[in-house]
Amino acid sequence: MIPPDPVPALNRLLASMENNPFYRAKLAAVDAPRQLVSAGDCAAVLPFTTKSELVEDCARHAPFGSNLSFPRELYCRFCQSSGTSAGPLPTLDTAESWGAMLDVWDKVYDHAGLRPGDSLFFAFSFGPFLGFWTAFEAATRRGNLAIPGGGLGTRARLEMLARYEVTVLCCTPTYALRLGEMLRSEAVHLREKIRVRLILVAGEPGGSIPATRALISSMWNGACVRDHHGMTETGPISYETTDHPGSLQVDLDSYHAEIIDPSNLQPVGAGGTGELVITTLRRLARPLLRYRTGDLVKPVWDETGLRLEGGILGRCDDMLVVRGVNLYPSALEAVVRGFPEVVEFQVRCRTVDSMTELEVVVEAADPSDADLARRIQVALGGAFALRIPVTTTAVGALPRDDFKSHRWITG
Repeated sequence: MIPPDPVPALNRLLASMENNPFYRAKLAAVDAPRQLVSAGDCAAVLPFTTKSELVEDCARHAPFGSNLSFPRELYCRFCQSSGTSAGPLPTLDTAESWGAMLDVWDKVYDHAGLRPGDSLFFAFSFGPFLGFWTAFEAATRRGNLAIPGGGLGTRARLEMLARYEVTVLCCTPTYALRLGEMLRSEAVHLREKIRVRLILVAGEPGGSIPATRALISSMWNGACVRDHHGMTETGPISYETTDHPGSLQVDLDSYHAEIIDPSNLQPVGAGGTGELVITTLRRLARPLLRYRTGDLVKPVWDETGLRLEGGILGRCDDMLVVRGVNLYPSALEAVVRGFPEVVEFQVRCRTVDSMTELEVVVEAADPSDADLARRIQVALGGAFALRIPVTTTAVGALPRDDFKSHRWITG
């Protein structure tokens, strides 16, 4: 498949922004042209957009901001980002822009191997985060049975999975592990009744970390694990394909993508790692132009388009410098999850004499395995050329999360 030429879609986007107060001002400030000649013009003449800009705009033009390209009465969908960086951000969509995101979800499901007779269970609390709603509605639009799991505890969700013979589970990698842990301890009686064959994960790097994927699959009777990613600000962006497991394919029909070095904002060359920058091509009602996602990725460009090798490697602001070594949480997780004896883990960060120090605490499935901590410490030393102390604790001693993990503790 040859990727589409983005220029016509970029020019349609620019034309739609003439009625968008937020982008009309941004484009006028840089004297941007109304038409692009090549895709390279996007980076050369158009400005970046950051989340902090959008949050500030919402504060000035409360409650929804001025990044709206159509009259307010045409907008019928509301979502809001989590607010973990820069603050919560409300987003509005028209029926048309909402439908464009459901179209991307069709690709997510197609490449994950969703079948007409599959039933899906969404193990989320259905708050204002966009991903839950678009995933659910895209499934029902396809004709699949979609079962909401909001407002339920972990055991109740497992009982529903078994009772209704659900075949596809949608959740974060952390929660897939949490459900699997309970399934093999407190809810063993349900194991033979579980029919889950596919687990679709997102929200954390773990979905593309081989060791984490393998652990999730082993907990769920060998179920296939597929990753994807997106943001409330942008909608669903990428999906895993069977041809390239462990990587994410960007949907270039819906997004124009760039990879930049966050330190100098210049394009990243082949083999490099940088920040993903996204321009929405079909979500015209609430567009984003060169949006800095903060997601760290390793791009692979080829005749089929753009793949993100290893998925989302982490957030640009997640990187720690530990005694001169750049360390990302996903890289450390890849090492720790390489030990199936680890039930759960936590990383404790503190500053000693102006230097960052780490300690890893793991729950050992076998409390008598006195050598586990040493083996993990050796593996971490080999991976990062750092001495990172590792200690063990009793199973159940570390906190569990029903959504995204909070394994990194500062202080």
